Amino acid sequence: MTDAPVIGVLALQGDVREHLIALAAADAVARPVRRPEELAEVDGLVLPGGESTTISKLALLFGVMEPLRARVRDGMPVYGTCAGLILLADKILDPRSGQETVGGIDMIVRRNAFGRQNESFEAAVAVRGVAGDPVEGVFIRAPWVESVGAAAEVLAEHEGHIVAVRQGNALATSFHPELTGDHRVHALFVDMVRANRAAESL
Repeated sequence: MTDAPVIGVLALQGDVREHLIALAAADAVARPVRRPEELAEVDGLVLPGGESTTISKLALLFGVMEPLRARVRDGMPVYGTCAGLILLADKILDPRSGQETVGGIDMIVRRNAFGRQNESFEAAVAVRGVAGDPVEGVFIRAPWVESVGAAAEVLAEHEGHIVAVRQGNALATSFHPELTGDHRVHALFVDMVRANRAAESL
């Protein structure tokens, strides 16, 4: 396992443990990341679900927001689920006061678009790049993507709304694959990290 990529999970708030488990199941070395020095040691990073406003404020407080933006600009692979998708958006339609994003995907997102907590649901989602049966998507106060720019690729839709997007080394889903025991989306991200690491070593 010496070739296993080291992938961090931003561990400020949200479902960090579930992502650490899913990444380990997809043959990555998974670590929580809270500080800039921890961010510097990983090959890729997951931005978990949770409360996007809280995560953005804590990222600023812990001094990790600017280093994270810089690494995403430089091409570090990053994967955001739910709140993480919002954080990767270049624009939020309805931001909360003080809310900032990391950016990295040319998309406009709408927070809580699928409804409140009590309107959470599961649905089968066919994700481009994930072989086999559709992924079981868990949608919890989930955002959707209103629109994407030319550089972003739509990987999945649900009921006419975009719920998975990729742009270069940045991947984002409205839903939570880490809550299902199906690790294929995480495996896709681990493959992205491996490919990026191989390209950097040339």
